[in-house]
Amino acid sequence: MHPIMSLDTIIIGAGISGVGAAIRLMDAGMYDFLLLEKHHDIGGTWRDNTYPGCECDVPSNLYSYSFEPNNSWSKVFAGQAEILNYVRNTATKYKVLPRVRFGIQVQDAVWDENKKHWQLHTEQGLYCAKKVISCAGYLHEPVLPNIPGLDQFDGEVFHSSRWNHQANLSGKRVAVIGTGASAIQFVPQIQPQVKQLSLFQRTPQWILPKPNYATSNIRQQLLKLPFAANIARTVAYTELEAFGIGFRHPRILQSLQSLAKIHINSRIKDPQLRAKVTPDYTLGCKRVLLSNDYYPALAKDNVAVYASGVKAVEGNSVIASDGSRCEADIIILGTGFHVSDVPIAKHVKGASGRSMDEIWKGSPEAYRGTTITDFPNFFLVLGPNLAIGHNSAFIVIEAQLDYIMGALQEMRSNNTQRLEVSHQAQKKYNEKLQQALQSTVWNTGGCSSYYIDQNGKNSIGFPWSTITMKNLLAQFDSKAYAQEATPP
Repeated sequence: MHPIMSLDTIIIGAGISGVGAAIRLMDAGMYDFLLLEKHHDIGGTWRDNTYPGCECDVPSNLYSYSFEPNNSWSKVFAGQAEILNYVRNTATKYKVLPRVRFGIQVQDAVWDENKKHWQLHTEQGLYCAKKVISCAGYLHEPVLPNIPGLDQFDGEVFHSSRWNHQANLSGKRVAVIGTGASAIQFVPQIQPQVKQLSLFQRTPQWILPKPNYATSNIRQQLLKLPFAANIARTVAYTELEAFGIGFRHPRILQSLQSLAKIHINSRIKDPQLRAKVTPDYTLGCKRVLLSNDYYPALAKDNVAVYASGVKAVEGNSVIASDGSRCEADIIILGTGFHVSDVPIAKHVKGASGRSMDEIWKGSPEAYRGTTITDFPNFFLVLGPNLAIGHNSAFIVIEAQLDYIMGALQEMRSNNTQRLEVSHQAQKKYNEKLQQALQSTVWNTGGCSSYYIDQNGKNSIGFPWSTITMKNLLAQFDSKAYAQEATPP
């Protein structure tokens, strides 16, 4: 099969990571690349999640590229449409869009050892590239629960990240399955519209108050002053890093846990409902959530909370694991995403001919979260063990892009055609990482969460500060890699 195009680099996915990678490549004078995006718009998770109430849970002034700060967010925690506009505006300003090929889904990426390049199979044909930067992310492939009878349900069924805006919820009986980060944002928005809301909660979440006030004109004007935006960003970053210490020393989080309990008790008066929504694990073990209106919504007369998962759906009845049941006209799935079982891993085949998924066997592993033995010239943004849980994803993405650009610049100056991290370097790094994770709240907090994979290993969390992460990824360390030069 003849390739449609042979390029130096292909970026997969046009979300925040992909747009950032494209800007950095052009900045370094590396123009021989394309960005393949399966949808018809950029924005990744902020394009997909349009559910009511969708907004950031990191302060907005940290939720932007460091080279393109946005000083005019309307609220402390910006909403989905505003963030999506920011990503689109940045992509337009930095001339990324002409480099994007929309509607192209990478079905398989296969390393060709003879030709020393990647073959990317798509429905439109074959693309070849010497290097691949995967920016597919992990908050885009929804988990659709395997509930007997769900496919036979008469009414509408949709996942929160595929919100059906045509579905009229007004006066309907709505069942919501799952109470994660998305549900705590959309439940308060739909509660006033619906006749009855039945919420199925397998595990309660720790929820802290959200100081989400509108940004005044005066504050917006002040942030336009030289250095003011940087100072505001540094203050917010430092506060969140201080909070992050608690993830590594869980005892510190117990004072915040008391605040979360006060939050429950002040908003919910019914002792039975309080008991249902109060977690029995340490705060931070699951993702810490922020909301002012979730608990008041649960306390309303038209809401019933079932402290249980769902066993089956029969006709219009949703049956909980504990046997209780409710009637529903619409079912909304707030069941999260495939995080540790990275969807792209099944589709990437390395030098040995095996897929990433086959090599990982359910426990993703990389060197510094970015490169993987057996996958030459392949870089993974937001890879294994880089989730921080306390600060902005932009920090992780930009730190990785620094590292990747270091690798690409070294390959250019050394005329390298093949770059692969050594098995020894990857093994040593991950042994140290797993040892450091043992005392973190994710491993000791007493909950089951997406941080812990199917083998019981933490393949998601990063056990150190983001300062350590930035230092780890600041310089490309060629000693950890085997490199082959292009023959003269």
